[in-house]
Amino acid sequence: MIIFVRHGEAAAGWGHHRDPGLSETGRLQAQAVAETLIKEAPECLLSSPMLRCRETAAPLARLTGLDVTIDADVSEIPTPSDVSDRVDWLRQLVSGQWTDAPELVLDWHRRLLARLSTLPERTIVFSHFVAINAVVGDLEASPDVMVFRPDYCSLTRLQQTPGGLALMSRGAEAGTAIL
Repeated sequence: MIIFVRHGEAAAGWGHHRDPGLSETGRLQAQAVAETLIKEAPECLLSSPMLRCRETAAPLARLTGLDVTIDADVSEIPTPSDVSDRVDWLRQLVSGQWTDAPELVLDWHRRLLARLSTLPERTIVFSHFVAINAVVGDLEASPDVMVFRPDYCSLTRLQQTPGGLALMSRGAEAGTAIL
């Protein structure tokens, strides 16, 4: 089983800070999800380089004694350099389809999906709203950028099968704002 964990609540919104850490609520969420995930007997911990993901992974790393591998392939969606309003850009992107995304984003999407095939069983991946949507959308063959709204510290479960990865369950959904 491979489990994608959306990071805990960030101390600042996506459009207001490039790399915020966790809020106090987010730290409590990270501790709670670690106590749930320890029961999965993880063998590998992988995290986006973004601070909120690393901070979400830290309690599980302490509980398991495992090192967290930082991997840019599971990071947050990149913003094109010519975008001046990240919030508006992301709102438009998530309301559309992958075929409408700029090449920079499509490259990120391809790297993320390719990385999945290399993950060992019992890997926990700490990642982001759009990255989790990219994975779920691909496994459900959806062209939409946003297929669901994973809540903070939600667990999206994948299973390796002879035919490739399969979606076992989406993480809990909530009306959390991503912007």
